Amino acid sequence: MAADPPSPAADGPRHVALIMDGNGRWAAARGLPRAVGHREGVEALKRTIRAAPDLGIRCLTVFGFSTENWSRPADEVSDLMGLVRAYVAADLRKLDRNGVRVRILGRREGLPADIAEIVARTEATTAANDRFLLQVAFNYGGRADIVDAARRHYDRVAAGEAAGPLTEAALEGGLSTADGPPVDVIVRTSGERRLSNFLLWEAAYAELVYQDILWPDYGAEALADVVAQFRARDRRFGGRPAAVS
Repeated sequence: MAADPPSPAADGPRHVALIMDGNGRWAAARGLPRAVGHREGVEALKRTIRAAPDLGIRCLTVFGFSTENWSRPADEVSDLMGLVRAYVAADLRKLDRNGVRVRILGRREGLPADIAEIVARTEATTAANDRFLLQVAFNYGGRADIVDAARRHYDRVAAGEAAGPLTEAALEGGLSTADGPPVDVIVRTSGERRLSNFLLWEAAYAELVYQDILWPDYGAEALADVVAQFRARDRRFGGRPAAVS
């Protein structure tokens, strides 16, 4: 998948990245604990994964847990970790059966031991699948990923495995997203309009779509709207617009 060129609007998007925002506000609007919003957010993710292949999407990258999320209250972090455990326990076999390959983006250091084991087991179980790629950014930050990629390059130089200055290609090859296809569109839900340290390098020529929908309400219809918006755009990648006849 890594060798694929970016999708032209007429044929894409092939790779959609999602900032799944609004779980807490969804719960607050209903007088419910934030934990309920997070659980409903997992159900929205399941709906979205099921809908994506029928819309021509080959890869979803979702922002599951950022490097900054560790600063949240301990009970909320604990609940989020519990959701990871429950989701994998309930759905890993189904994802594997449906040909979904799961990759985890982000730093493995600092994860609870059982979560690190779940990450490794999930990737190993689904490694041979090629129908659909699900990338989960977990303990991930865009700036941290760029720094880590630069460090990997200079570690290789120090070990005699690489030579010369750091290039864009070398840096990109060290990112945790390096084995995935180019990101065509980045979506943020809930009405917020910022990237929040998500896929900063990969966003260079990605289309941006902001949707005024809280993540627990997300599903096939909202994802279809993303596809429609993407296909209505003129992707020039720094070139000139097509001549008007």
